[in-house]
Amino acid sequence: VLCRLIFCDFCTAKKSCYNDDGITRERLDVMRISDIPASIAKELSIRPKQVEAVIALLDEGNTIPFIARYRKEATGSLEDEVLRRVEERLTYLRSLVKRQEEILTRIEEQGKLNEELRTAIEAAEKLQTLEDLYRPYKQKKRTRASVARERGLAPLADAILLQRETTGSAEEYAAAFVNPSADVPSPADALAGARDILAEQIMDEAEVRRTLRDVYRRTAVLETSLDHTAEGADTFAMYDGYREPARTLPSHRILAINRGEKKGCLTVHISIDHEENIAWISRRIHRRPSIFTAELRAAIEDGYKRLLVPALERELRADLTAQAEEKAIRIFGHNLRQLLLQPPLAGHTVLGLDPGYRTGCKMAVVDATGNVRASGVIQVTQSDSARAAAAKTVERLVAEHGITLISIGNGTASYETEQFVAALIRTNKWKNVHYLITNEAGASVYSASALAKEELPDYDVTIRGAVSIARRVQDPLAELVKIDPQAIGVGQYQHDVSQKELKETLDATVEDAVNHVGVDLNTASPALLGRIAGINTTVAKNIVAYRNKYGRFKNRSALHDVARLGDAAFTQCAGFLRIHDGETPLDGTAIHPESYTLARSILAELGAAESDLSDRTKLPALAQKTAHTSPQALAEKLHAGIPTVTDILKAIARPGRDPREDLPAPLTRQNIVKLSDLAVGTIMRGTVRNITDFGAFIDIGLKQAGLLHISEMSRRRVKHPLDVLSVGDTLDVMVISLDEERGRIGLSLKRMEKEKKNA
Repeated sequence: VLCRLIFCDFCTAKKSCYNDDGITRERLDVMRISDIPASIAKELSIRPKQVEAVIALLDEGNTIPFIARYRKEATGSLEDEVLRRVEERLTYLRSLVKRQEEILTRIEEQGKLNEELRTAIEAAEKLQTLEDLYRPYKQKKRTRASVARERGLAPLADAILLQRETTGSAEEYAAAFVNPSADVPSPADALAGARDILAEQIMDEAEVRRTLRDVYRRTAVLETSLDHTAEGADTFAMYDGYREPARTLPSHRILAINRGEKKGCLTVHISIDHEENIAWISRRIHRRPSIFTAELRAAIEDGYKRLLVPALERELRADLTAQAEEKAIRIFGHNLRQLLLQPPLAGHTVLGLDPGYRTGCKMAVVDATGNVRASGVIQVTQSDSARAAAAKTVERLVAEHGITLISIGNGTASYETEQFVAALIRTNKWKNVHYLITNEAGASVYSASALAKEELPDYDVTIRGAVSIARRVQDPLAELVKIDPQAIGVGQYQHDVSQKELKETLDATVEDAVNHVGVDLNTASPALLGRIAGINTTVAKNIVAYRNKYGRFKNRSALHDVARLGDAAFTQCAGFLRIHDGETPLDGTAIHPESYTLARSILAELGAAESDLSDRTKLPALAQKTAHTSPQALAEKLHAGIPTVTDILKAIARPGRDPREDLPAPLTRQNIVKLSDLAVGTIMRGTVRNITDFGAFIDIGLKQAGLLHISEMSRRRVKHPLDVLSVGDTLDVMVISLDEERGRIGLSLKRMEKEKKNA
C-alpha cells in the first residue's frame, strides 16, 4: 500500500506505470511459455514459426549443426549462429518464466500479492526487472531497517512517509515511540530508526532503481587515476587522469581498465550528479510541507548514498564488463572460426620448425599423409659453425624427403630462424621450396597432452611441438581441434573475460567449423570425431577402436555396429562423416542417408547414375547439368523441400568438396623482409594474424606484426574490423609509421585505396 502511495497516488499523471520500454501495463502481454517464440522472433528479427520449429527440434535432442544443415525446411534455413542465439534466449526466457513463478508463489505465501503486482511480475521481460520487483518482499539479512522494525518504529516511518502532520515538531511526535527497553532511549533515536526503515523501503522500490539505473547508464562518467608506484604501471600510463562517459566506452578499453584495477595500477571512480538524483527522488515522494520534511529528506539522502549508489555503481561496472566480455568473446569466436577454416596446404611434405634459443630449433619432417619421417634439433642462433651444421642437416632432409614447404613457429627466435631459412633457400636456389610463419599458439599445450603422447609415443615433448607446427599447415582444422580452443590465442584480453563463457563459445565455434567441413570417417582422429554432432569422446574412441579391429568403414550404415552409437546419434552424425571410395558414392558427400532416395531420384532426373559420382570423367558434365537445373521446379516435381534439393544438387556437382578450397591459400615466402628494408610508403603483402576491436595485426614478414588500425581500413566508416577482414586474409598494405625503438609498425589500407585511385 505504501509503495503505491509513493509511486501512484503521488504521481501527477495518475494514469499508469511504465515498463523498461515505455509501454503501459494495460498494453503489456503477460510473459508465458507460449509467448517465448514471439519474444525471441522479435528480438532476432525472424518469424515466430521459425523459432517454434527450432525450439521443437532442440527439445527433441537435435544438435545445432544437424538442425542448420539438415532441417532447413523447418527453420527457414537459419544459420548456426542464429540457431545458437535462439537456444541461448530460450534458456534465458525459460529461466525467467520459472523465476516469475517462484516469486509469485513466495509473495503470495506472504499474503502481499495483489493484481497490480502480479501483472508487473508477469510482464517483466528481464531478470533484473523481476528481481527489482521482488526486492521489497525478499527475505534479507539483518539490516538497520529490520532492527528498527523490531523496535516498533515502523508506524513512525509510515507517518513520516505520509507527511500529514503539520503541527508540533518531529521530536514531539517521535516521543511516543521512546522505549528504553527496546533500545530506543530518545526521540532522536526513534527518528533515526524510522529513517533507516524509509531509506531501505524507498531505495528498494523497483521504479526508483530502474530509473536511476537508466540515469547511470546515460550520464555516468568513468574516471581513472594511476598509481605510479605500482608494478607494471607504465602499461596503463594512458589511463592516468582518464575520463569518458560510460555509454561510449569501447569494450577493449573497459577490459584494459579492469585489468589495471585488478593489478592495483588504476583506481576507478564513477562520477555522476548525485544532488540531481536525490532531488528527483524527493520530488516523487514529497507531497506537502510537514513537520517531517527534513526527516524525509535525510532518509532519502542516507538511503541514496549508503544503499543505492554502491549497488548502482556495482551494477554499472558489471554491465559494462559483461558487454565488453560478450564482444571480446564474440571476436574470439570469429577469429577462431577463420583460423580453423583456413585452406589446407595438402600434398606437401613439410619441415616443421619450433624455434628456440637455449634449447635450439626443434624440427620434424611430416609427409603428405601426416606421418613423421625424421626429427631432430638444430642450432641456428649460436656460432657460425653451428649454423653451418644446421644448414647441412636441412639440405640433406630436403633432398632425402622432397620437402616443399617449411613451417616456422612464430614464437621465440622465430625471426632468426626465418633469416636462416630464407638464406638457405636463396643459397641453394630452391625454386620449389617455400616457407611460411605459422601461429604456434597451443603447440606446447598439445605437446604435453595425453593425446599427443598417445599419437606420438616415440617422440619427446619438444619434437611433438614441431610435428604440430608442420601438420597445422597441412590441415589446420584437423590439427587445431586437438588443442583446447582457449590455448589458441586469437582475440584480445583472453584472461580477462569469463572463462566459462569463453570456453562455451569457442567449443561451439569448433563444433560448427568441424561439421561445416565434415571429416573422413576412415582417417579422422578421436579428437576430430569427438567434435562431430551427436558424437562424444567415448563414441569417438569406439569408432577408432572399431576401425582398428575391423578395418576401414565401407559404408555409413556400419556405424550402427559401433558400441554406444545408437539411432539418435547416427541421425545427428551420419551426414558429417565421409567415406571416400566406399560401397556407396553418396557416402562421400554431405548428403544425409535419410535423403539418399531423394538424391537418387534427382540423379535420375539429371540422366545420371549414382556411380557417376565416383567417375571423374563424368563429373564435369554432371556439374553442368546441375547448374542448369532449377531447384524450385525439381523440388515441386519430386515433392521435396527446396533447401534440401538445392543442397543435394550442390553435393552432386562437387562430390567430396572441401568448402575450404574456395578460400585463398595461406601466404608463403622465399625471402625475408628486414625492418631496414621498410620506409613510410612501402607497400607490403601480409596475412591477418589477429583481429581486435581497434584493428588487425598483420604479418608482413617481420618479427613483429604491424597494426592496421580501424581508422586506416577504409575511406568509409568501418563499424568493426570483422566487417572487412578475417583471420588468414592476405592483402596489400602500406607502411605509414615506423617506431623501431618500441617495435611498432603502422599500416594502412585506406591510403592504398587512395594510391590506386590516383593511379
